[in-house]
Amino acid sequence: MKLIVLDRDGVINRDLDGPIVSPLAWEPIEGSLDAIARLHQAGYQVAVATNQSGISLGALTVDDLHAVNQKMHEHVIQAGGRIDSVVFCPHSESEECSCRKPAPGMLYTLSERLNIDLTKVSVVGDSLKDVQAAMAAAAQPILVKTGKGKQTLKSNKGLEHIPAYEDLAAFVDELLAPEDED
Repeated sequence: MKLIVLDRDGVINRDLDGPIVSPLAWEPIEGSLDAIARLHQAGYQVAVATNQSGISLGALTVDDLHAVNQKMHEHVIQAGGRIDSVVFCPHSESEECSCRKPAPGMLYTLSERLNIDLTKVSVVGDSLKDVQAAMAAAAQPILVKTGKGKQTLKSNKGLEHIPAYEDLAAFVDELLAPEDED
């Protein structure tokens, strides 16, 4: 099985200054839904791992999060794709849990749930926390320049070895490009 793990806010949908508390506020990034559909059609399972501290902080409920994620699922299906699994961390940074990125807990949960070796998995995110979680789980970190991505690259030295793409669609273009035959 081939698996790609995506961060949600800033990779699939526009990242707001605060939590996305309603389906009305969820807006896909151009090309992201088609990119997920292409991954699905190419035989990849697609999972989402997302920090959602707004739950712990009282800005949204788990039901609110499920409603937002339901809209995401519906749009991905309309584009011809599927998201196979979504995991989220409801904790705030001060709670020091093992699931909130940069901790690798959500990635370990996906590994167990899907019975997959994370060393063969790309984790696509837009923040340093996404990169750190991927590295802690021995997965392959990928950065996109949407969401917080450009600022992440600009503000953090030592990320030059991490592949970075304009957006999710550009990453999927390269991943699915036929290899040149000599």
